[in-house]
Amino acid sequence: MLRFPCTAALVFWLASTSIAISGFSAKNKGGTNGINPSQVLEDPYPYEFPVLGNATEGGKFPMPMCNRVKLEEATIDQLQVAMNDRRLTSFQLVLCYLRRIWQTDEYIDVIMELNPDFLEIANTLDEERAAGKSRGPLHGIPFLIKDNIATRDKMETTAGSWALLGSVAPRDAHVVKLLREAGALLLGKATLSEWADMRNSNYSEGYSARGGQARSPYNLTVNGGGSSTGSGAAVAANVVMFALGTETDGSIISPAERNALVGFKPTVGLTSRAGVIPESSHQDTVGPLARTVRDAVYALDGMYGIDPRDNYTLAQKGKTPAGGYAQFLTNKDALKDAVFGLPWKSFWVHADKAMQTKLLELIALIEEAGATVINGTELPNYETIVSPDGWNWDYGTTRGFANESEYTVVKVDFYNDIKRYLSELENTSIRSLEDIVQYNVNNVGTEGGLPGIHPAFGSGQDGFLASLETKGIMDETYYQALAFCQRSTREEGLDKALIHNGKKLSALLVPADVGQTYQIAAQAGYPVVTLPAGTSESTGMPFGLALMQKAWEEPELVKWASAIEDLQLSSDTPYKRTLPRWYEYRTKNIPVLNI
Repeated sequence: MLRFPCTAALVFWLASTSIAISGFSAKNKGGTNGINPSQVLEDPYPYEFPVLGNATEGGKFPMPMCNRVKLEEATIDQLQVAMNDRRLTSFQLVLCYLRRIWQTDEYIDVIMELNPDFLEIANTLDEERAAGKSRGPLHGIPFLIKDNIATRDKMETTAGSWALLGSVAPRDAHVVKLLREAGALLLGKATLSEWADMRNSNYSEGYSARGGQARSPYNLTVNGGGSSTGSGAAVAANVVMFALGTETDGSIISPAERNALVGFKPTVGLTSRAGVIPESSHQDTVGPLARTVRDAVYALDGMYGIDPRDNYTLAQKGKTPAGGYAQFLTNKDALKDAVFGLPWKSFWVHADKAMQTKLLELIALIEEAGATVINGTELPNYETIVSPDGWNWDYGTTRGFANESEYTVVKVDFYNDIKRYLSELENTSIRSLEDIVQYNVNNVGTEGGLPGIHPAFGSGQDGFLASLETKGIMDETYYQALAFCQRSTREEGLDKALIHNGKKLSALLVPADVGQTYQIAAQAGYPVVTLPAGTSESTGMPFGLALMQKAWEEPELVKWASAIEDLQLSSDTPYKRTLPRWYEYRTKNIPVLNI
């Protein structure tokens, strides 16, 4: 579901400038019989329509040049050079991205809504640059945000639900405010799994009533990772430079690694959650998805900081570096000093053999570059806290102990946190979880509020009903579960795994496709970064190599992730980011396949 800015405004801006950008032209030349030649498409291939391919070949979605600048896979630094050299403007850049959206979005459905003001914003940023003012590396760089991140502008913030359509946020989310101040250009909002996957246990990842089914450009039939599905797929398809996702448990790392991206999930409290539609105040965080580590770090530098509206951010005082995180970017030479741990029994055993083989070849390359890799750096309590059967945020209850379950905490938190968020909205009658549940029943045909009605919401809204049942009561079981999850994953878990023979490890290296990795980090509130590391031969879907660390150790993650990425990009290894193949690009299955 794509909402475009006013056509009249677009025409005005194009008419008032003398630009011609890779097919965009402000000039109206009369053709035969008075018909504008642009109304007749003489050559529809390959940019306007994909060349028909079979399932094995995939679709062809090449990206045209942008004012003679190569935009496909471009980095922020490359675009800044082009804009500073006056070969490209932000205005031209966003129009090129708009063309890419028109080219691809009917297939992958990653744009929830475009910012009606993006052309005016681009023009203002260009005027600042022309006057010698630069706000930093993000000046004039377009980005998307997930549709659960509020903006006080002409765009909606709905978490993909029709229930919040027309509601007005009291202010920009703090992360958006900071990125605007850093000069980043908010192009629009990305699709997502409705309510960030809180509403269902059985659902189609990436689907929302308002946004439709977001799909990965690597394989359009398969789960593209969520709940920040549109954010990941958009960046992977070169629809935008970077995007923001939110994570309670896996919703940045999963869509990043399943779209061959760098995903940076920060320590809980490094980035403000104020203005973000919540799930759990104990686990929610906001982070960037980008095609390179440097681009992700530029975005992170533009969005972190203390916010009085989110008291969790007060904990970062004295724990963040002066001058930001970009200063810790490095190259492969740094790997000579790295000592990594492989928690094999804790996580690696849960990856399939083919993935293990490819990841271990990458690990061998890292060792050849001088790093030391120690196998068997386990979480001492992994047999208790790591589910042997995949991601399971109610694993405590599965073991018979609701007072040791993450879900016990999240259910209660959501009931209370969503009520607080809704209380600040203007122009809506939706004020509580009860209101949302009733809306979904009243609009069952679109919102699937009952089981078995909607193919994307197979279990109806059982997640909401489970939260509703708690009434937000923080009882003894709740506090026991919170204490257990934090203690067992922090000081009894990851903290010990990150020490070997009394020495601190550089990071734990883990297969990002194993959901238990980011689940343990989520309960701890610890940071994770994932790097592209290969693709599956059977599905064409990417997978990642993730680095885990303790709270506030983002400098370590930036250092080692950038070093490994430099090694990947400077070698002939196949285990790095590759372009999407657009398998099954004409297929529109709902639900998507969980393979």
